[in-house]
Amino acid sequence: MTLTPIDTLTEDEQIQQEFDALLEDYRNTNHRQKVEIITKAFNFAKAAHKGIKRRSGEPYIMHPLAVARIVVSEVGLGSTSICSALLHDVVEDTDYTVEDIENLFGPKIAQIVDGLTKISGGVFAEKASEQAENFRKLLITMSEDIRVILIKISDRLHNMRTLGSMPSAKQYKIAGETQYIYAPLAHRLGLFRIKTELENLSFKFEHPDTFKEIEEKLAVDEESRNQFYKEFSEPIDKKLTEMGYEFKLRARIKSVYSIWRKMSTRNIPFEEVYDILAERIIFKPREGLNEKDQCWMLYSAITALYKPHPERIRDWVSTPKANGYEALHVTVMGPGGRWVEVQIRSQRMNDIAEKGLAAHWKYKSGEADESELDKWLKTIKELLENPEPNAIDFMDTFKLNLFASEIFVFTPKGEIKTIAQHATALDFAYSVHSDLGNHCIGAKVNHKLVPLSYKLNSGDQVEILTSKKQTPQPEWLEYVTTARAKARLRALFKKEEKAYISDGQKIITEALAALNLKFENENIVRILNYYNFTQRNEMFLEFGKGVLSVDDLAKNIFKAKTPTVFGKIFKNPFSSSPDNKEYPTVAVDSKVDRKKSFKLTEENAGRTYTLADCCHPIPGDDVLGYVDEKEMINVHKRQCPVAAKLKSSYGERLISVDWATHKVLSFVEVLEVKGIDKKGVLIEILKVISEEYNVNINKMHIETDAGIFVGRFYIYVHDTEDINILCKNIIKIKEINSVQRIQE
Repeated sequence: MTLTPIDTLTEDEQIQQEFDALLEDYRNTNHRQKVEIITKAFNFAKAAHKGIKRRSGEPYIMHPLAVARIVVSEVGLGSTSICSALLHDVVEDTDYTVEDIENLFGPKIAQIVDGLTKISGGVFAEKASEQAENFRKLLITMSEDIRVILIKISDRLHNMRTLGSMPSAKQYKIAGETQYIYAPLAHRLGLFRIKTELENLSFKFEHPDTFKEIEEKLAVDEESRNQFYKEFSEPIDKKLTEMGYEFKLRARIKSVYSIWRKMSTRNIPFEEVYDILAERIIFKPREGLNEKDQCWMLYSAITALYKPHPERIRDWVSTPKANGYEALHVTVMGPGGRWVEVQIRSQRMNDIAEKGLAAHWKYKSGEADESELDKWLKTIKELLENPEPNAIDFMDTFKLNLFASEIFVFTPKGEIKTIAQHATALDFAYSVHSDLGNHCIGAKVNHKLVPLSYKLNSGDQVEILTSKKQTPQPEWLEYVTTARAKARLRALFKKEEKAYISDGQKIITEALAALNLKFENENIVRILNYYNFTQRNEMFLEFGKGVLSVDDLAKNIFKAKTPTVFGKIFKNPFSSSPDNKEYPTVAVDSKVDRKKSFKLTEENAGRTYTLADCCHPIPGDDVLGYVDEKEMINVHKRQCPVAAKLKSSYGERLISVDWATHKVLSFVEVLEVKGIDKKGVLIEILKVISEEYNVNINKMHIETDAGIFVGRFYIYVHDTEDINILCKNIIKIKEINSVQRIQE
């Protein structure tokens, strides 16, 4: 198909060209060709959105068209999903209803559009109860028809690709939400390419300078990388051709986000990320031979050419991942002493790795063929039976299920079971059955007795020991790591808590009546203040359990007082609190303008903004602001885990913040220096820090082992520029191998 340059086209011609491209994508698939209904959906959506523009200035219909193209060409779905993608914003943004969609396009498309409408506007709303409700809607629609979430992920991918036209605060919210939920969902559903792009785009908008820096380093390294790849792959190409295989060799370059994540988690510079390049072999299986056996045949051929790393073989052909991923990975020693990962996949395995769930359905062998992915969707339905009332807890419980890597363990009878990495013996009990978990007293792992909190390893054989007298204990929540076990225990404890809360309320009501006092707000507030509680139910629970006694009501809280000149009969909400701490008050008129970027100056530090204790941002760090209930701005690093929750849960409270020049305030930061332990090296480091750059040292910690030393220097700096200059100059010392800013 020949495309006309877009800048010479009219608006209608641009729309038509994009629709023609969609049909071309569709014709290149193996789906039954239902062009008529797709054309009908396009014409309907085009008329419904007529005259509406996106923030970028293009006609709105271009967005549903782009989503439909992702759905067909990148996810691999068919006509029902294409139509649903074209119509996904019609009900929300126009006067048409789900009933109108059903009358025109049938119940299935209407059901998917309805599911997409319910979870529109992002997964989360402003209020906690609405967040939980919206999130449940997402999971319910996902468990009813998985195509809803596949289209929603496609919608999010296009939004991320066009995020540049949004204001900064909106970018942080959408990027944070993407990183927090949509990228893990894409990963769990096997959409690896989309997951990588979502992570990369989120990172690009949150850390533009770091993204650009890593991109530039990759570009500089590209020529030598290509030369190395050519040297490495030529013998493999020759060997597989001799074996008579039809195959493709592909270079897999690690994404910018993955490189940064490795640098951050391991505290290493870019130069020490050695697995940037990997080789992917995609082969066409031979007739009459098992795919798994052929993977191992290719493994033998490659390890005859290059020596394998004995501890870095990943066999996902014998036991596929929970998201359906199958492949055989081996790390081998390439030319010049460089480790390279080789990924071996059949065409079917590659299709599932690229297209995820859509391809997984395509290759299903029969109705009884339940994959790990089907089992995972079942656990989602179970989670929905007892959802957390608190939105953030509910999110965390779900994310445990979403993020978990898998290990494989065996039952006493030798059956293989998949369970999340870091799962304990108690988790395993709950994964088999709730009753088994509730009555669990211990376990035998590889025939040895272990406690409930024992962490399982891949290949363990596990036998659960039970007793009818055993009941779940509150500390069990500390022993479990899986979403299923946590959800089961919390549901059980909440039932018990409700009974205690009811008892506690009754106890206080009777105690007040005995003092001729009513169960009314003023009296309850006095009791809350005395015990320093903020929630009534927390207090009722303690009384119900018998932790607190009603004797205090008569003796201390409501005992008769003789008012004095200095006595306080009424508590001023802005006066000293019961714990004698002074809490800051904020003027009512000091409302923050959330549409503008806020300048972080020395003058307003502590008055209108605070720096978060969780991540200790300093001038020069990529940061964002969160406006709390008192209109105080809490400043977090953009990659801070707490900020990740704020971005995904309270997006409307986020604002863009910029550092003003800070050369007055000092911050303690930690530099980790590694190198050869040679006489005088410490003096050289101290000379650079104290003499050349006049930086004060708060403290330092030095360790040496077999000729290598690791030093941690706690230094006072004004901003990231100070740190970068110090790092560049310390690394010039001959014996120094690496210098890194770290967060403890």
